[in-house]
Amino acid sequence: MLIRRMTATFGRLREQTLELQDGLNILQAPNETGKSTWCAFLLAMLYGVNTKERDRAGVLADKNRYAPWDGGSMSGRLDCRAGDDALTLFRTTRRQTAPMGDFQALYTGTADPVPGLTGANCGETLLGVSREVYARSAFIRQGGVAVTQDSGLERRIAALVTSGEEDTSYTEAVEALKKQLNRRRHNKTGQLPALEAELQETEAQLASQAELARQRENLLARSAELEARESSLKEELAGLDRWAEHRKRQDLQKVEDAAVQAEEKAAALRRRLEEEQVPENDVTVRLRGAIVNLNTVRKSAEKAQEAYDAAKSALAQAEEKLSASPFAGQTAEEARRTAAGPLPKARRSPLPLLLTALACLCVSLGAGYGVYFYFKNPAAALGAAAGLLALTFLLTLVLWKRAGKQARSAALTERYGTADSAEIQALADAYAALLSDRDAAKQEASARSAAAQGLWQSVDVNADGILEEVRSFAPAAYDIPSADAALRASALLRRELSEAEKAAHEARLRAEFQTGQAPQPEDPDAPPLLPPERSREAVTEDLEAVRADLSALRSSLDRIAGRLHAAGEPLALQAAAERLTDEIAALESEYAAIELAMSALAHANTQLQGRFSPALGQRAAEIFDRLTDGAYGGVILDRTLRVSAEPAGTGVPRDVGYLSAGAADQLYLAVRLAVCDLVLPPENAVPIVLDDALSSFDDQRCAAALDYLRKEAEKRQILLFTCHSREAAYFQDDPAVSIRHLTAPAEGV
Repeated sequence: MLIRRMTATFGRLREQTLELQDGLNILQAPNETGKSTWCAFLLAMLYGVNTKERDRAGVLADKNRYAPWDGGSMSGRLDCRAGDDALTLFRTTRRQTAPMGDFQALYTGTADPVPGLTGANCGETLLGVSREVYARSAFIRQGGVAVTQDSGLERRIAALVTSGEEDTSYTEAVEALKKQLNRRRHNKTGQLPALEAELQETEAQLASQAELARQRENLLARSAELEARESSLKEELAGLDRWAEHRKRQDLQKVEDAAVQAEEKAAALRRRLEEEQVPENDVTVRLRGAIVNLNTVRKSAEKAQEAYDAAKSALAQAEEKLSASPFAGQTAEEARRTAAGPLPKARRSPLPLLLTALACLCVSLGAGYGVYFYFKNPAAALGAAAGLLALTFLLTLVLWKRAGKQARSAALTERYGTADSAEIQALADAYAALLSDRDAAKQEASARSAAAQGLWQSVDVNADGILEEVRSFAPAAYDIPSADAALRASALLRRELSEAEKAAHEARLRAEFQTGQAPQPEDPDAPPLLPPERSREAVTEDLEAVRADLSALRSSLDRIAGRLHAAGEPLALQAAAERLTDEIAALESEYAAIELAMSALAHANTQLQGRFSPALGQRAAEIFDRLTDGAYGGVILDRTLRVSAEPAGTGVPRDVGYLSAGAADQLYLAVRLAVCDLVLPPENAVPIVLDDALSSFDDQRCAAALDYLRKEAEKRQILLFTCHSREAAYFQDDPAVSIRHLTAPAEGV
């Protein structure tokens, strides 16, 4: 088979195309550019996508891992050549639950389908091997170089070294025989342990039948004793029932007597109320309500009286403040005019003025005489006397006016307490306010007085009406408290009558009810009843205990009878035991035969491995020798494909676990290539796919591996995906090797 072209919408690939050539193809690309995705796409195009695979811890199923990143659906195209035919394979997705589930195979360039080629058998038809064989031989993923055993690979190997039939596998045959062996016996489970347990149970049933029969006889005897005890206790309970009926008849008579007494008491109370003319409850309730309202009005009247007294006190205080004012007796306007009018003239004594004038005259005359005496000039003396007289006159006039002002100020201060006109005006305004307060207090006192008088008058009128109505049946009610007491007494009598009538009615109902349930009259000829020696509870408890014992005993008898019936007749049990013994013997013979078959199969498989392992080991050793430049001379494989390598010249095999990571990968690659040579059908030229399989090789061994692959590519197509540039550089001058440098999908391929 030769792959020409692949076009993929798969994972990060979006309608990307990869062209391939015959022989060795070096596909070099950096990480994260889709190398592993191309490998997975090729496997999906050949064998489909496993829709049953589920995500595991740390591992995504291919259907989820390679879902297109843009949210689209998986699809792809593969152009190839199989034999002489050029084929084009298509896989698309119609349902999201079946990615790449629609398959179509056409002859390239035509619309003609390839007969017999389906999505299920495509890979096996074109490559000649199943998916498991291909994945474990020629399809070498990154990190998956090691060879693992598989039933498909095992069948392929068996076909190569035996008859050529590929429908048998040692592992599958061993598993089938092991299931048959486990079906017969596996530890404590299987057919043999079940039959042995059944035989043991049958023998136990035979042994227990005699014991069950003996227990049944003992239980029957005990049952007869308990039944006799039960009859005796039932008769004792019947006597208790007769005594209870006797007591019930006595209780009924007591109830009848109590009913008669209650009815007589109610009748006596009814006669008393009629004789005393006790009013009905509605009259009593109405009058008591009126008394309550009267008390409410009285409280309101008392509050109104208190308010009137407070108003009178406020009026007296307002009048007292008016009388203390300097404007007392005036109206508000008169007080304001008095305060705003001219100041009153003060009464002054003329004596000081006369004395002052006389003194001035004397001084003037003395001054004129002095001038005349010194200057001897009558005119100067007269002028001096006149001037001094005028000066003293003016001084006297000034003093007179000042004295008048002082006198007026003293008078104002004496009358108003101040001589300031503004303050006197304020006193007049305050007096006007006091007058207004006095008038308001007078009106308030008048209104309070009228309200209090009205309420007191209402109290008197209502009280007279209540007393008049109460005295019609309680003449001794002389005031409201005594009337209220009389009404209370009437209400109590009415309530007592109501309770007595209710008690009489209930007593009569009880008597009638018990009369309906009364037992039959006693037989006068019956012997007198005696009180029982025990209580009903004690007898009932004993009866229940006996019945419980009897029920448990009967249950035991039923269980024993059931067990005897289930066990069957002794002859039937004996026949069953013999049958089980025969079946156990037959199964043990089959068990021994299966063990012998497994031993023979293991021996045959050992021989098969002995025929295949040397050939595979020899071919792997040849390849490993070339890959390591002769560092190792032999390769040994066991039946599980566990591999060991023999260093050259030592003769001692070394397990792969002791090799370096690079040497181990080289050993596994050698085994893989050897498996390809021995397992893959040469006529199909199955392509080999390597995904970074040489990444851990050093340069020297990488070159050796590339030389081997270059030689192997002459027989089949090889696709080597790598993230290194050394492979491409190694073959850069070799025209037989196709070298392609892949880029990220966003940039195209």
